[in-house]
Amino acid sequence: GEESTGVIAMIDLLIKDLDKEMTEAETQEKEDQKDYETMMAESAEKRKTDSQTLAEKESIKADTEAELQAQTEGEAAAQKELSATLEYIASLHSECDWLIQYYDVRKEARTGEIDAIKKAKAILSGADYSLVQVRSHSFLRRA
Repeated sequence: GEESTGVIAMIDLLIKDLDKEMTEAETQEKEDQKDYETMMAESAEKRKTDSQTLAEKESIKADTEAELQAQTEGEAAAQKELSATLEYIASLHSECDWLIQYYDVRKEARTGEIDAIKKAKAILSGADYSLVQVRSHSFLRRA
């Protein structure tokens, strides 16, 4: 009898230990499941936030690239305009140089033209300049 009581007590002790371990395992499993669900919810929130951040950054990048393109085009247009302006200034400079170079010749020609117009006007008014043609001949000889 004593041996069977000892074996039964030992089996009862094993059953208690097994029940206790099963209870602890179930509790641990429930806590682990709760932790897993919390982690999954946090991960989903983080993915959502990361996705929004990525979309915002892509939008900013696209805007910046568009702005860069516009600036590049604007710079090209400004360079083209500057080149045209410099070319125009160079042409004006050459015209001015020509005007300055031939100023005296042109001034003398204008003076001759003014004298001729005055004489023509005087002739039309009745004056006689038939003997005063020497000045215009001397101008033509110098030119």
